[in-house]
Amino acid sequence: MSTKNTEGGNGNVALQVRQVEQALRTVYVDAGLIDTSDLDEMMPDQREPRLLSRALAAQAVRIATGFSPQEAALTVIDGTADKGIDAIAVVDGTDPHVYVVQAKWSKYGTAKGERLAVMELLAGLRLIDDEDFAAFNPRGRLLAEYAKTVMAKGPTPVTQVAVLMRADEVSEGFRHALIDGEKEFNHHGKVLDHRIILAPEVWASVREDLAPRPIEITADLFPWFAISSPYESYQGVVEAEQVALWVESGSHLFNLNIRNPLGRTPINNELISTLTEAPAHFWYFNNGVTVLCESVEKTQQSMRTPHTRPLTLTLRNASVVNGAQTVRSVAEAVAADEAAASAQVGVRIIVTGKAADFARETTQATNRQNRVEARDFIALDPVQAAIAEEVRAELGLEYSVRRGELEPPEDTGCSVVETACALACAHADSQYAARMATTLDVLWERGSQGIYDVLFRPQPSAYLLWNAVQVLRAVRRSLHKLRARYEGRGAALTDHGVYLLTHLVFRRLDIEAINEPDPKLEWAAQAVARVPSLVEELLPALATAIDELYTERSQIRAVCADVDRCREVTDHVLGAATSGTRSRPDRYRRVRTQRKRRRPNAVSVLVDRNVLDDGAPLTLTTAYPVEAEALRDWLAGDERRSRGSWMNHRTKPILWAADGMQYSPSGLVTHMWELADWEQRPVANQGTARWATASGETLADLAWRVLGELEEAVEDDADRA
Repeated sequence: MSTKNTEGGNGNVALQVRQVEQALRTVYVDAGLIDTSDLDEMMPDQREPRLLSRALAAQAVRIATGFSPQEAALTVIDGTADKGIDAIAVVDGTDPHVYVVQAKWSKYGTAKGERLAVMELLAGLRLIDDEDFAAFNPRGRLLAEYAKTVMAKGPTPVTQVAVLMRADEVSEGFRHALIDGEKEFNHHGKVLDHRIILAPEVWASVREDLAPRPIEITADLFPWFAISSPYESYQGVVEAEQVALWVESGSHLFNLNIRNPLGRTPINNELISTLTEAPAHFWYFNNGVTVLCESVEKTQQSMRTPHTRPLTLTLRNASVVNGAQTVRSVAEAVAADEAAASAQVGVRIIVTGKAADFARETTQATNRQNRVEARDFIALDPVQAAIAEEVRAELGLEYSVRRGELEPPEDTGCSVVETACALACAHADSQYAARMATTLDVLWERGSQGIYDVLFRPQPSAYLLWNAVQVLRAVRRSLHKLRARYEGRGAALTDHGVYLLTHLVFRRLDIEAINEPDPKLEWAAQAVARVPSLVEELLPALATAIDELYTERSQIRAVCADVDRCREVTDHVLGAATSGTRSRPDRYRRVRTQRKRRRPNAVSVLVDRNVLDDGAPLTLTTAYPVEAEALRDWLAGDERRSRGSWMNHRTKPILWAADGMQYSPSGLVTHMWELADWEQRPVANQGTARWATASGETLADLAWRVLGELEEAVEDDADRA
């Protein structure tokens, strides 16, 4: 299966129209900013174009004036007695300007530029110039009067804005109609001009609206020194109290970093301890912070001896590329103890301008304090930023890339890890499902033999990755339900065969339209509905194929991680399905009278086998809908409440990001229920089933899998003996 985004040529127009429509609905229609009361009696096929045309007029005002959505919406006068003008925008003040807007929406991206429409707009402008305001509807009358008041102050420029939802240039006839109409108003000096806004410019504006706002922070350095070339840069000391204020800018402060602040880790706990207990020592013990910015404004307190006084820098479009953990730890320490505010933090500031490549190189070279993983450097790939932008624009969902980011809830988005796993399974070659069966680290390998470029070059469309993720999630859910029904090799397949089974599911689904634009996500709904029955069929078929090809003594885990064997097994299973050969569905089913296997102590298993590294990120996953509803608002109050880190400790293995304390899994969940004031909370809970690792497995699932590997290895040794 190709992951190429097939939308090109005319497809680009369709993509632009689709994303613009979604943005217009979200910003203006769903928010109730556009008056639609006069459209309520219309049929949908008449109402929708009018509604979107009004929103388009408001967006054109935003493009021309920089107004907020609320301000732009108030300029729209489209409706009865609009006199050919859809919006009147007045910019008053020292640089006055009046804009009269006419908008033409087309769901196909083929809006026509009509000479008659130009004539109507010019007729409406004459009414304003002649102060014939009574001809307009009520809102139009007020805005027309305001426009004339500003126009009468002097030679105020007026611009005709024609916004057309089309990609092709307008005809010469349409353009000349605008120019010819201007001559009437420009006899005594050029006052009237025009601007034509087409679909690509509208699309660019809504994408810009979705993009994170540039961050601006202030740094007071003393002592300090500067380097002027090849890049303007500054290095010095900033007080912790000021560094703590930087986090108020939000997570976008770390946009160029390879990862977000990781929350409480052993290293970060040491930082906080130093800040609160020995703040004077912090500068000596910490490597400091590196900040990149696009531009800088500096204020010096002395012209003759500048280095003897503090230097104040205002950093525009700033990003902390190294020291995210330091900044977050400083903020937590200052909030907890006033003594930390006096600590000195080493800060290096580099002004990169538009040198994006140098910024990426600096980010990569400076990250060495907390352990850096291969996945971290993927955050520097422009493709990942483009995917996040595309997912927001197309689907209104979040896409997390940097390690340390709080992964979006399932209904609001996905992470790059989950996406990579899903795309690997969806690939036509089963080798990628096999290669990541042992470790997900292989997903981030670059080059001709790596997996990363196969999955993300060319950039996959938002629909492809989201549809693939939905299928992977559905397979995981199905296997989780089936796990208790199987034993032995069947149970081992539910643990080790997740990716191979997901690959087989994709091979059985009709994926021809998986990459097609599908705003209603109908493909995903149909595919997810088929997954449970496919998994029930494929699980025994896969077990049968492995037994027949490699005997019943073969190790399930080894087969699922072997590239050549996975290809052979895939061909065997799909060939059997095509020929109608029946598998042995009950071979590894549990016997109902069999003694139930005792649940392992998940923490002991994970600690004994050293499965997780200290500091491995954990995310809360609420087990039941009623629990999710009870905790939702409380969790939303602080993103750290949903995050933790694993510590190889037998009784308190979870270090909670919210307070830096260690808890047992169940004890932490109970503590969180109490803090959230959940009155109907249960008496007990299975905490290990509520904390998930970066791969999506809960601690309980991970322990079961590890235990299964141990038992399988023992059985394999016995067979060889």
